[in-house]
Amino acid sequence: MGKQGFFPALGTPLDENGRLIEGSLRRHVADQIEAGAAGLLVMGSMGQQPYIRGGETAEIARIAVEEARGACPVLIGVMDNSIGRVQERMDRLDGLAIDGVVATTPFYYPLTQADIVNFFTSLAAYSPYPVYLYDLAVVTQSKISAQTAEKLMKVSNIGGIKTGDLTTARVLSRLQPTINPDFRIMFSGLDVFDAAYAYGIRDNLDGMFSCTASLTTAMYKALESGDNEAAARSLDGILLLRDTFVEVGVFPAFTHAMNLLGYEGTFHPDYMQPIGPEQQEKVHECMQRLALI
Repeated sequence: MGKQGFFPALGTPLDENGRLIEGSLRRHVADQIEAGAAGLLVMGSMGQQPYIRGGETAEIARIAVEEARGACPVLIGVMDNSIGRVQERMDRLDGLAIDGVVATTPFYYPLTQADIVNFFTSLAAYSPYPVYLYDLAVVTQSKISAQTAEKLMKVSNIGGIKTGDLTTARVLSRLQPTINPDFRIMFSGLDVFDAAYAYGIRDNLDGMFSCTASLTTAMYKALESGDNEAAARSLDGILLLRDTFVEVGVFPAFTHAMNLLGYEGTFHPDYMQPIGPEQQEKVHECMQRLALI
């Protein structure tokens, strides 16, 4: 799947009618590739995948792939609440030159670990693309345990996992060379990215990378050169902006940050209200302090 490094979970810019703003997405893709992204996740959690109109998803994927021009892998989110519904999402991607699809466990009813194995095994058998597990228990109610992920590592056409659980990532990274050397472990525990790197986990995936490209690039250059102090400073900057988002409202704050960076559109669900002037100023001041704008 190419080089190791950071995978931004891209935002999806929509207009007031919930339709894609093509030029904004194209610029977003191009800027992340220029920043050195190892790959892109399109329509992940930060990309509003559960909220986007079904008729828009194929076009969003097509434009992202077209704009990436093969410079890095492109993964597409297909999360839904049943095998059949995820298959329908996959069907909409027919013929696109993507590098994999990403699915969480279904997020309406809790699943057993046996259910999770059946779910992903069924998706892998059906999908024309490699399937990536997205361990997001805070949303789905159902965690993918390290033992379950180990079983799924052995399943044909399962390409990797995105997890924020450092213990799971470490266990899988030790098993990977003997069970499935091609299995990709993408770590999403933002607060401890530098610690994960020290354990040999080189792929990191997060939505904050979408609005912190210069800090992310600096963090990875520092990690690669062994300058842990500089890497920690860059990571602290990303976390400062993340914490500011949490303080004022994560997704509407993300929209404001993306707009400040010049990306047109709304990047939060349609039922959420924009942040007010005072909250906007907090985001603006933080981004100025971090030299992002």
